[in-house]
Amino acid sequence: MLNTIDLFAGCGGLMDGFQQEGHYNTIACVEWEKSPCETLAHRLMSKWNHNNAAQEVIRFDIQRTEELFQGYDDPEYGKHVGLDKLVNGKDVDIIIGGPPCQAYSLAGRIRDEHGMRDDYRNYLFESYVKIVNHYKPRYFIFENVVGMLSASPDGTPIVDKIHSSFKAAGYEVLSDFKNALYDVCEFGIPQHRKRVIILGVRKNSFKDEKTASDILDYFYNKEIPSFRTSPKTVSNAIGDLPKIYPAKEIVKENGRKYSHIPCSATVIANHEPRFHSERDIAVFKKLADDIKSGRNEYVSIESLKSLYTAITGKQSNIHKFYVLRENEPSNTIPAHLYKDGLRHIHPDPEQARSITVREAARLQTFPDDFIFTGPMMAQYKMIGNAVPVDFAKMIAKALHNTIKKFEKNA
Repeated sequence: MLNTIDLFAGCGGLMDGFQQEGHYNTIACVEWEKSPCETLAHRLMSKWNHNNAAQEVIRFDIQRTEELFQGYDDPEYGKHVGLDKLVNGKDVDIIIGGPPCQAYSLAGRIRDEHGMRDDYRNYLFESYVKIVNHYKPRYFIFENVVGMLSASPDGTPIVDKIHSSFKAAGYEVLSDFKNALYDVCEFGIPQHRKRVIILGVRKNSFKDEKTASDILDYFYNKEIPSFRTSPKTVSNAIGDLPKIYPAKEIVKENGRKYSHIPCSATVIANHEPRFHSERDIAVFKKLADDIKSGRNEYVSIESLKSLYTAITGKQSNIHKFYVLRENEPSNTIPAHLYKDGLRHIHPDPEQARSITVREAARLQTFPDDFIFTGPMMAQYKMIGNAVPVDFAKMIAKALHNTIKKFEKNA
């Protein structure tokens, strides 16, 4: 088994894919937000039988790296013995993870008046590098958004900083990260989502210094392409889930009010609708029916912007509405889902609603036995921030196949 540490772990999309692959043992996960940590610990314990999951999931600010290593007693994050004691002298074979992408995302830079140049998250990769430097794993997987390739918060491309940092730490990485860019829908994920996957190989792990570059060549040019497959659709992903229709009047249950007839959690977990106003229900029905009927009056950006203005009296520079197409992959599942689901409207006009947490999770290929804890809004956010589980599993498999090929003679 390959001992793995997961940084910026979120709720565990990357971790779960590696665990499912079968050759990796998660020894620690680091994440600073409370709800993802609770979800992650629950998954490690209930699915992967990690009885020490409460310790293995470390809720802490990764920028305070020395405290993370040595232990801390903090009013916000509680008390922990530290990552070093958790690792307890074991070899760390692989570090995985991706720093928060909001500072690199193209949408984030458009929305922020300073183009996210002043956002501290631009430099969270430095904490990742410090931890890689500390444990010196043979490999690492660094995942991030396509916007990373063009981000330049202080005038120097962020990819140049990341590249030189990993080189200085003794790792071989691709010379051009554009060659590490993938749309996950090309690998059977029912969603368009572009991500950069950077494999790092520790150069002094091998007698022949050329081996590290050979490993990269094999991983990117042989292994990854072998997993390409035909796209899966929204219907493939969520078509079999219980239908949730608008109620004739507002339903009150367990202290909450529902605009749609609730789906019992005993049927499938996390498949409850968010509350929608009568106005939104009417809009969702109208837009979904427009697609289903083939009229297609509201498929252009301008027509959707005009509709939004007509309904709300407000102007918007971006179109606020989008109906998922049944026979295509979904648009990207974003963290923004915690604010509203207007760009992720269910394709069935009779249901007239945005997608549920479980539907978002299905589009991110989380298995149905993966339970999301915490408030509903936190659940949407953690799913939107996650790596699709099946894509993570594919990366894990490609990496293991590569390791098997090169390390038998290492």
